[in-house]
Amino acid sequence: MRDDSSPPERRSSGKLFLPSLVVSYFAASPLSILTSLFLVDMALTFACSVGILGQISTLSSIVAVVFALIMGALSVRFKHKSLLMIGLLSIFISALGCFLALDLNSVFISYSLSGVGWAMVVPMTITLVGEHLPLEKRANAVGWVVAGGSLAYFVGAPIMALIAGLGSWRLTLLGFVIPISLVGILLTFVGVPSTSPLHQQSISKKTYFESFKEVFSNKSATACLVGNVLHSAAFMAILLYSISFFREQLLISIDSASIILLVLALCYTLGSLVSGGFVNRFGMNPVSISTALLAGMFTISFTYVSNLWLSLASASIGCWFFGMVTSSSSSLTLEQVPKFRGTMMSINTAALNLGSALGAAVGGLALILFNYQALSIILGLMGIVAALIFYFLVIDPTRT
Repeated sequence: MRDDSSPPERRSSGKLFLPSLVVSYFAASPLSILTSLFLVDMALTFACSVGILGQISTLSSIVAVVFALIMGALSVRFKHKSLLMIGLLSIFISALGCFLALDLNSVFISYSLSGVGWAMVVPMTITLVGEHLPLEKRANAVGWVVAGGSLAYFVGAPIMALIAGLGSWRLTLLGFVIPISLVGILLTFVGVPSTSPLHQQSISKKTYFESFKEVFSNKSATACLVGNVLHSAAFMAILLYSISFFREQLLISIDSASIILLVLALCYTLGSLVSGGFVNRFGMNPVSISTALLAGMFTISFTYVSNLWLSLASASIGCWFFGMVTSSSSSLTLEQVPKFRGTMMSINTAALNLGSALGAAVGGLALILFNYQALSIILGLMGIVAALIFYFLVIDPTRT
């Protein structure tokens, strides 16, 4: 039986609605490009190792986890459009702070604010899809929104590499990241409706507690969260450390690294976009299971080939499946607790960032103590375990 509790009056949106959400998700991603593409250069700037500076993502993810849990309550009380705009503003402030950072501590603090922005932008974009679009259109819409993040890599990586060639990694913030965040704020203001599920209802502490209780008392919803933690952690092997692997182990140039990042982003984007079609045909859970499994397997394999092209092919296929599992599992998570989608997706953002923090920390530790091969095995296995959790513990409420 289909469980679809969104009121009919919120089932239509303007032509700018979905593009606004895509651009918003796009604007949340360029700061991650900074660490993926310029991690080695930033480490040189602040006189530290790649493993240490890699923890910049760990701190940001921890901040995002904490604030995403806070968002679980805020999303019940405040307009989702307003929360989305504040999140984009946080990303703007983070980028400006990183541009002005003079030492390691200041760049860690500034970059951590991107975690606040991410914790607001990601759940609100997906929640707004659930509010304003009918069930049959949501999987494709979620695919486009998630693809917005990877499109930032596809478009942003070459542009940021070009800008950095004119100055340094700092110039990319001023020339790309900051303007994109401002465009996201403007489009959200113009293109996204201001309604919110409980905004005009009487809000009490009981309502806040009820929203969290509804999520964590639902075994399938909780299992979704755990699965998302693990596949998010696995993805960090490619997202955060693959470019450093190619540069340090296979000795490619920064120009070649930017092209590789573009290829990886394209594969992730295409995976996100085709995910909706597979979901509509086979179901959200089967697609999440199979793609999490394959993503984990290709994560393990990309560091075990000494040939650049074979390694790149493996990482690219892994990105394709990570794009698919992120979109399909987001759609699956969105439907777990329809009454409190904002809370569900906020907690899910906390789970994703917990996974990112876990992946960055474990990957960095594996790199410090062992090597890139150990990093890929450990994180790849997390993706495989995520597939097992989706298989045994998660149900699709729209098909029960």
